[in-house]
Amino acid sequence: MITKDILEDYYNKENNASKINKDNPDPILIAREYNDEYVALICALFSYGNAKLIVKFLGSIDFSLLDKSDEIIKKETTHLYYRFQKNEDVLNILLAIKKLKEIDSLENIFFQGYKKENKIIHGIEETIKLIYKISNSKTMGFKHLIGKIPDYKTSMGAYKKWCLFLRWAVRDDNVDMGLWSKVDKKDLIIPLDTHINKAGAYFNLNSRRAVDFKSATNITNALAKFDKNDPVKYDFALYRLFQSKRALSL
Repeated sequence: MITKDILEDYYNKENNASKINKDNPDPILIAREYNDEYVALICALFSYGNAKLIVKFLGSIDFSLLDKSDEIIKKETTHLYYRFQKNEDVLNILLAIKKLKEIDSLENIFFQGYKKENKIIHGIEETIKLIYKISNSKTMGFKHLIGKIPDYKTSMGAYKKWCLFLRWAVRDDNVDMGLWSKVDKKDLIIPLDTHINKAGAYFNLNSRRAVDFKSATNITNALAKFDKNDPVKYDFALYRLFQSKRALSL
């Protein structure tokens, strides 16, 4: 059976910025170079696939372009593409993020939705709606990056990339950046992928097989029993614990 002591032990081991490097890459490696909420969002939205390839792609982006004219952005990004995103999609996400910067801080935009019930899904909804409103892009590659506007009447996706960004922006330790102050870390939801979902099932934190927002919430609520004020701190710990041989004896 998993215990708080075991999770805390693994959290303390993983809460080490030096563990994230060129040999053990993670998209936050690029995000931390800029320490900027908008750059962090772009890094999180492209966080799917092989970690080395993600970091290589993100490292090829000149993020100072977000402060340049649309014409310069178009001229300087003709070489950029990543997996499901063609050059057009990369260009359009950079243009959309630039427009967001001109409207308000990302934290303030997100907070308009979050503050209603202190639920991050409402903040995600607010932000996604605004991105689609200010962008003319309707391509599949663009939609794949941003995600669907949450539909509370049906089973929603896990919004893993958004939850990952929020972990980076809200939490503040040796790994996460703590860029925001208006969102409480106790309200965060774990960034859920197939690996974390399997770990959740293995440790009896979630009985559902679906990799969706409900499963992410179930695992987060189970982890809140170990730390109600910061359940998502165990994100890396849960994954590493599941990977390790020690998990087999629990």
